[in-house]
Amino acid sequence: MNQLSDIATLIPERDAEGYLVEPENWSEDIARALAQEENILLNDDHWDAIRFMRDYYDEHQVIADARFVIRHLAERIGKEAHKRLFELFPYGYVKQACKIAGMRRPRAWSTG
Repeated sequence: MNQLSDIATLIPERDAEGYLVEPENWSEDIARALAQEENILLNDDHWDAIRFMRDYYDEHQVIADARFVIRHLAERIGKEAHKRLFELFPYGYVKQACKIAGMRRPRAWSTG
């Protein structure tokens, strides 16, 4: 077995769209496997956004809206944060960032 298939077997239950059913089951290894499925190689900026999202979820028990993640990134990278978030997750905040961070799919949001 290759490393991806080894890690993929560790991913907990997901819904039909590939989001974790229970965000509490998330780990950084699971994030790596989910990112590989999305063809994303996680770098420091990805991890900064993902860890912020996880901390926000742990504190508030809701998924951070993209604007909160953008504000967080802006503290470090400035006004290019909005553009950078969508460079990091080119198929969208909900489709990729929320999925990789182990969130349930936000039902009221678009997939952008």
